[in-house]
Amino acid sequence: MLYLKRRGRKDPLYAQKLSERFGRYRRDVSNPVWVHAVSLGEMRSATPLIRALLAQGETILTTHFTPAGRREAEREFAEEIAAGKVQTVWVPFEYGFTYRRFLKHFAPKYGLVMEIEIWPRMIMACRKQGTPLFMCNAQYPLKSFEKDQKGLGLRAALVAGFAGGFVKSEGQKSRFSAVGMRNIHVTGELRFDQPIPQHHLKAAAACRNALSKGRPSFTLTSVVEGEDALYIDMIRQTDGVLFTYVPRAPERFDEVAQMLETAGLRYARRSDLLDDDLGLNKPAPDIDVLLGDSLGEMYFYLGLCDRAIVGGGFVPKGAHNVIEPLALKKPVVVGPHIWTIEYPATEAIAAGVCQLVPDEAALRAEVRAPTPVTDTQITSFYDSHAGGVARTLAAIPNALGR
Repeated sequence: MLYLKRRGRKDPLYAQKLSERFGRYRRDVSNPVWVHAVSLGEMRSATPLIRALLAQGETILTTHFTPAGRREAEREFAEEIAAGKVQTVWVPFEYGFTYRRFLKHFAPKYGLVMEIEIWPRMIMACRKQGTPLFMCNAQYPLKSFEKDQKGLGLRAALVAGFAGGFVKSEGQKSRFSAVGMRNIHVTGELRFDQPIPQHHLKAAAACRNALSKGRPSFTLTSVVEGEDALYIDMIRQTDGVLFTYVPRAPERFDEVAQMLETAGLRYARRSDLLDDDLGLNKPAPDIDVLLGDSLGEMYFYLGLCDRAIVGGGFVPKGAHNVIEPLALKKPVVVGPHIWTIEYPATEAIAAGVCQLVPDEAALRAEVRAPTPVTDTQITSFYDSHAGGVARTLAAIPNALGR
């Protein structure tokens, strides 16, 4: 509660609808398919699968821990929420009684936990209630896997408590199997099937030249705390390039703006420069940086660039999604810490569509003289990894024993 109160000072949604955190909800859907997408990235990966489940006639309940995930669900499925086909709520606090209330209230058919979220009470309550709970779009990063082989191995034991898993690759299957998970199905990466909002691309095309003024353009996506000094220093030392700078967390927008100001960079905020429809509401100024201070508009920001630099790779917590830029045929640059996106980053690097740079000097060199990448390379790589939604839909009945 103290954590939520503190976070609520920057984002009031953290401190709203607190009764849901204790397992008390209104009921808009009954006997739904439950999708747990803790935050923004997980929600985006879940979106194409949810669309496919809705097309099969299912009702959907999504649970989240962060406002970013909840807002994305409410934005993406606004029509379905209004029609009573989708409901979004906070996931309960990690107590047995909260999950008993949650499961009794909604009686979900089964649960899909996106990526690798492991909550002991959630797992145990579902087993006791008889609610099948699966990992979905799951990966078991090597760093976590090796750590779990040591000591008491408690997390590994909890992994075995799931009813099964829909995992990204054969390599991931072998890791999950090694810690005792059964009923594992290789379904690929759902993000390859994400819908692309065409109005974002049209808006980007309409204002790209006005902003770049003929310069090469890079978009820095999902930049996390701890990387800003490196990226801002790189921007200061790079002439003749437009950078679009998109922090991952909305509570950091003002902080990053101040950093750009202090660095003496010419910048403009998306909220000042563009209207609600992503059109320029004033003549484009001469800027070095467009600060992307909005949520849910990543494809617009990517539409402005020639290449993307994916954030997170220069801190130990690890890099974020490389798939969105590749979907738009934008070559990708990542820092050295890619353990969080081992699949598909390793495959993308091998295919030559993603460049791994070990340090700031290598990053500057790649920006100044980008490695050649063709649209054909990216298309071939992307097409070979798409189809995760169809494979997951086909695997669900088998996983349930139907």
